[in-house]
Amino acid sequence: MIRSAVPADIPMIRTLIAELAEYEREPQAAKATDQQLHDALFAEHPAVFALMAEDDATGAVAGFALYFLNFSTWTGTHGIHLEDLFVRPDARGGGYGKALLRELARIACQRGYSRVEWAVLDWNEPSIAFYKSLGAVPKDEWLTMRLAGDALRELGS
Repeated sequence: MIRSAVPADIPMIRTLIAELAEYEREPQAAKATDQQLHDALFAEHPAVFALMAEDDATGAVAGFALYFLNFSTWTGTHGIHLEDLFVRPDARGGGYGKALLRELARIACQRGYSRVEWAVLDWNEPSIAFYKSLGAVPKDEWLTMRLAGDALRELGS
């Protein structure tokens, strides 16, 4: 079952983010607090949205997707940027990742958005193969750039 997150999901979302950070070999990078997640997801005009994947039989959370909207100046339409997609190791192969992506695609189509995009680590071959099996294509000609830390503060001062 895929459903929209509710405020009571915040501790689980934080746990899943920590598990994802561990999987991506950066456990120290997961610093978001419950309050920060609550403010981002459930403000009057939220900037971020989340879907929860639950086991139909037990109700246990199997994974989640966290996303926000982007905008294409070329098409003049919004799109979805998938920030995090994570399925717990013991639930992988159960269709939860595909169900989460299917729901994101449904939302995009229903709302007239032009695309769903995300990044995947180049060493994550199982995920890359999974995404390609769904019809996703890598944007090999684009590099992701990040301005953070001291460089961000220096440029912003």
